[in-house]
Amino acid sequence: MSENDITRRNLVGTLGAGIAAMAAQSPAVADAADAGSTAQPVADPVDKYPRPPYTSAFQPWPGLASKMTPPPDHGETTYKGSGRLLNRRALITGGDSGMGRAAAIAYAREGADVAINYYPTEEADAAQVADLIKKAGRKAILIPGDLRDEAFCKKLVAESIARLGGLDIVVSNAGRQHQVESILDMTTELFDWTMKTNIYAPFWIIRAAVPHLKPGSTIIATTSEQAYDPSANLYDYAQTKAATMNFVKSLAKQLGPKGIRVNGVAPGPIYTPLQISGGATEEHWRNFGKIYPLGRAGQPAELASIYVQLASQDASYTTGNIYGAGGGMGQP
Repeated sequence: MSENDITRRNLVGTLGAGIAAMAAQSPAVADAADAGSTAQPVADPVDKYPRPPYTSAFQPWPGLASKMTPPPDHGETTYKGSGRLLNRRALITGGDSGMGRAAAIAYAREGADVAINYYPTEEADAAQVADLIKKAGRKAILIPGDLRDEAFCKKLVAESIARLGGLDIVVSNAGRQHQVESILDMTTELFDWTMKTNIYAPFWIIRAAVPHLKPGSTIIATTSEQAYDPSANLYDYAQTKAATMNFVKSLAKQLGPKGIRVNGVAPGPIYTPLQISGGATEEHWRNFGKIYPLGRAGQPAELASIYVQLASQDASYTTGNIYGAGGGMGQP
């Protein structure tokens, strides 16, 4: 046997003994290793969050997450960042609650400065988000206003750029939903409200933002399972979400050569103020998500990582795609 063989054998033995010694160390060592981890404990997704029947009272539009019982989970106490969006600058519409709030919290904890838009009556929820962003050590910009106003949409982009020092993430998330059982009861005013919020506003905002987006920037839109499997009483809303899905695919082709990626997120039933402020009937709300394989509605926090992934440089080859979070039903 050569001297080299003996040396290698000694090395392997030494390594094996070291590994065994580490395994025998106290649990405190493992706890210390886990302290910096972003992983959540393994949990059964069926029982991870409250299940129907939901009892939170209905509210006047647009509703406040802070008044829901129990309140939605946006990742306030659970989301841990790892620097994936360090020094990025994001504008999120509808950033006071729902998926927009979950994205805002996650982006800040991943190192981004964040501007959020919301309707003026949602100031209480928006202030909570701003506080969470600041606690993450990032800049929080609050810009209330009505997205149905083209002039405001232009102002929103300009103010975000001025106060953030630039822009490289645009999340078009705000949406208007109200259930109407029959098209005969759908007024032109309601129809126009949905179209202006869900289709016109993203057009105005993205058109204003694109000249300022450099290669590597990203646009993310919130579409819905309604784009694929529309409900009978969401005639107008479902149309807008199908349109959102298609503008993602169209703009991805148009902006790809400029180095700007465009993707979408398609949630299933998610526990947000959208439902209890006109988006659902009382019967539908009480049983929200019950017929889905996981037996419950999703929580905004369960989509936060999707918005982070689509914004991060890890997803540099992902554009023109729709990511679903449907609890076992719907598409994609």
